[in-house]
Parts: sequence; structure tokens; C-alpha cells
Amino acid sequence: MGIFVTARSWLRNARGGALFHSFFPTVLAITMAMNAEEFSLYLGLLALAGVFFGHMSVNLLDDYFDYINKSPTVRKDLVHRGIRARLGKCDYLTSDASVKQLRTVITILGVFALICGAIIFAFRGVTILYIVAITAILGMSYSGGPLKLSYRGLGGLAILLMCGPLLMLGVYYSAAGVLDLSVVFVSISTGLLVVNAGHIHDIMDFEPDKEVGKMTFAVLLGSKRAMLAALAVILACIFGAVAAGVFLGRLSPVYLSVFLSLPLALALYWLTAVFVKNPSREFAPAPWMGPMPGWSQIQAAGIGWFMIRWYMARNLQTLFCLLLITSSLIVLLLHI
Repeated sequence: MGIFVTARSWLRNARGGALFHSFFPTVLAITMAMNAEEFSLYLGLLALAGVFFGHMSVNLLDDYFDYINKSPTVRKDLVHRGIRARLGKCDYLTSDASVKQLRTVITILGVFALICGAIIFAFRGVTILYIVAITAILGMSYSGGPLKLSYRGLGGLAILLMCGPLLMLGVYYSAAGVLDLSVVFVSISTGLLVVNAGHIHDIMDFEPDKEVGKMTFAVLLGSKRAMLAALAVILACIFGAVAAGVFLGRLSPVYLSVFLSLPLALALYWLTAVFVKNPSREFAPAPWMGPMPGWSQIQAAGIGWFMIRWYMARNLQTLFCLLLITSSLIVLLLHI
């Protein structure tokens, strides 16, 4: 029981609820690989496990570097000064766990991810090692030295590559044994969906990140107008990448079904623009925004202003990816 409770607590610390960022693109890659002659569901699922281990390891690594840079202390100080900042980040390091334990768990998760990659390498060849190596370097460099990408305004680029092309091409290659250019177009969209959620997160965390010296893309841009312009470009490219794939004949027109999620994307942009202009304005969840579980607890914690936009970004990614997966299955079944 003790081991189970410990594993569950570390799953929470590693933001297991955010694994959907990698789950849906992984399922999409496996679905698209089903047409391949050497398709292996077992290797595809092994890649899914490796992605999960790697994702949680990177999440905890980001917490580690935030903690040693005193981000939690800065956040509390900002709240006392009347500035909106999300509390609770890295709280487990001041209550339930030590930094040494955190480093141990990061290492264990990283080793598990590498074991999954090694098994896939035994069946598929060296290409998977290149993908895993590049992803690992980016993951360690997101908040860690010497590159510290998220402290230099390049965190979004790292996320795009890790959660988009590298993730989907790696999983597709694991399941199919080959690479396919059509995957690149949808992987750009799936990667940008995570970047979109991250950029909105960074807009809302602008003050804490600026205080702690974390040069996110929002901090790098500086002005409110530039932050919102960047968000508009990201959202446009999410839909544009799929449209480009269809236009160039690499994707079936069925994939244009993703435009059914456009109203939710526009609503998310508007809600973020409202925050930038008037951070104190509150909104209540509506059915059309998608599921937002635990809202009463969120309100009690005083983070509804943050979570409503985070949930909407998550729901946009979920809907967009489900439309992609459905399109992929239709193409598979109808051979179009």
C-alpha cells in the first residue's frame, strides 16, 4: 500500500493530469501507422509508455529548476503585493518530498523511458535512438543548463519539437518501422496545440516568470499586444498546418474536419485577451467550453481565473486531436 500511495503521489507531482498533451498525439501516430505493412501495436504501445515516462520526467525536471531558482517564494511574494500569480507550483518540495527524492524519481522515470527506447531499437533500428536522443537533450535543456531554453524565450520551440514532430515521428516509426511525411503536417498542429496551452499559461504567469528571471516567450515579447498577436499566429498555424497537408496532397480532405474546433479556438483567444486587458474579470464555466472537473475546489483555491483558460486550452487540444484520430480511422477504413 505504501508503494502504491507513493507512486500515486509522484504521479500527481509529475502532473499526470497533463499527460493528455502526449497521449492524444501518440494515439494519433499509432492510428496513422496502421496502414503500414510492418505495423506493430505492441511496439506502438511500448512507445506510448516511453513517452509517458519521458513526459513525467521532464515535468519534474522543470519543477526542480523552478524550485532552485526560488520560483515558489517569488510567487507568494507577488500575491502578497496584490499581483495575480498561481500558487501551488512545487509545493510538494516544501511538504512531502525532498530535492534528493525529486532527483531520484526524475532519474528513475528517465531510465524507464530509455529502456522503452532500447527495446524499440532492438526491433526497429537506430533511427529511434536519434529521435530519443534529440528529445532527451531538449527535455533536459528546457529549464536546465547550459541552454536553459525556457529562460531564453525558446521554451515554446522546444515544446513544439518534443510534443510535435519528434513525438509523433518517433511513435509512428516505432509502430510502422518507417517514416511518413504526412505525419509531419499533423505533428506540427499537435505540437502547436501544446505550445498554445503553454503560451496562454505564460501570459497568465507573466509577472512571476519575469520576477524569477524566466524568459518565456511572453516575457520576451513584453507587450500585451505582442503576446496576443503571437497567440493569434499560433492558433492560425495549428489549423494552417493541416490545411497545407491537404492542399499539398499529403493528407486526405477528411482531415479538414479539424475546423469544427475553430469556434472553441476563437473563444479561447477572446478569453485570453480579456485576461490581458482585465485580469480581475471572472468567468464561470459553460457547457460549450468542455469539461472542467473539480470546479468547486478550484474556486475555493482561488485559481479559477487560471484554470478556466487552462481547461479550455486542454479541451481544444482534445477536440482537435479526436477529430484527427477520427479522420485517420475514416481514411484507414475507406482507403481514401
